[in-house]
Amino acid sequence: MANDMIHDIFSGEPNLTTTERAVSVALGLGIAAAAAQPRPNKWLSLAALVVGVGLAMRGATGHCALKAAANEF
Repeated sequence: MANDMIHDIFSGEPNLTTTERAVSVALGLGIAAAAAQPRPNKWLSLAALVVGVGLAMRGATGHCALKAAANEF
């Protein structure tokens, strides 16, 4: 079940430009690296890590589910 959800989120035709992909990967890795630093608030670090990884995956796959959904309207 979880594999189906992951496949649905990251599958599909690439809908990002090369620039969007590069910016997403760079920002995602930067946010994830910043989240890895010790902080007093562990939940904020976890949230930053999740956002960073999500952005990096968006750039790596070239597919953004939110952009695809927005283009349907």
